[in-house]
Amino acid sequence: MPDLTRRTLLAGAAATGALAATAVRAQDDKLIPAPDLTGKAILITGCSSGFGRLAAEHFARAGATVFATMRNTPRPEAEELMQLARDESLDIRVLRLDVLLDHEVSEAVASAEREIGRGLDVLVNNAGIGITGPVEVQDMEATKLAFDTNVLGYHRLARGVLPGMRARKQGHIFAVSSQLGRVMVPYTGHYSATKFAVEAMFEQLAYELVPHNIGVTVIEPGGYPTQIWVNRNRYSQQLKDRADQTHLEGYPQIVAGMGTADGSGRSADPMDIPRAMMRVLGMVPGSRPVRLPVSGGAIPQTAINEVSARTQVGWLGESGYGPLIKAVHNV
Repeated sequence: MPDLTRRTLLAGAAATGALAATAVRAQDDKLIPAPDLTGKAILITGCSSGFGRLAAEHFARAGATVFATMRNTPRPEAEELMQLARDESLDIRVLRLDVLLDHEVSEAVASAEREIGRGLDVLVNNAGIGITGPVEVQDMEATKLAFDTNVLGYHRLARGVLPGMRARKQGHIFAVSSQLGRVMVPYTGHYSATKFAVEAMFEQLAYELVPHNIGVTVIEPGGYPTQIWVNRNRYSQQLKDRADQTHLEGYPQIVAGMGTADGSGRSADPMDIPRAMMRVLGMVPGSRPVRLPVSGGAIPQTAINEVSARTQVGWLGESGYGPLIKAVHNV
């Protein structure tokens, strides 16, 4: 395997500088003109609420054709979004898609590609869940659901859209991760574990897609007041109700609070996330960052992102993988 030398470390330092240039406060995005997305086709998962719903509206208002997907349609959230599209003359098309179901992923991607007559321009992997509580308390049902949704769901969608993107030698994939994909907080179930997996999977994918001129950006949001808190409470309460007392008894205070989080104290604007993605799409392909922290407050993972980029370039930058590594880290 490649060794770390003075020359490779210097190359890694250059990667750190490139990465640091992207780590800006989310509020700065409000000052950047939105690019014209006319002619672009974008598929977004998890559009019933939160970042997905906001992104669907934001991208459509910039001229894009948006395939806004959500599970269990028809549902009120789908009707509401379609009515908004009619009222504002936006090109938003709602598709049924549960990221847990292979056939629904295949059908949604095929439907979108059939409607536009080609591959998609952008995928936003956004649908995800959280289940709180100690790791010991997470049973296999909760563990499988968390990983199947947050990790395998993203993988299913990436595999679904990539043949069409590769055929056109262009495209961009966003993976909505979290600050907790680089740092962790106790008692948050497997949320960090799933987001750490997303970070690894999509950085690797970024390297592998360089020859195909397809970009990847992992978005790392801080805490935002979205619908995820309601869903998290439901899943966490269900886990608490069925969990074995043998595991619950070790964490009485933590268990008592499972299913009661309300997201209070989080006042950041969830529109920060769509604005950040828009800013990335406004950048020249090949210069877009592989990671973009977005937060109205602290960004605790900055140093981790910097040392990770520096290490990757320092370790592999002068190897046979060097062109892929350097392209992703803008060295």
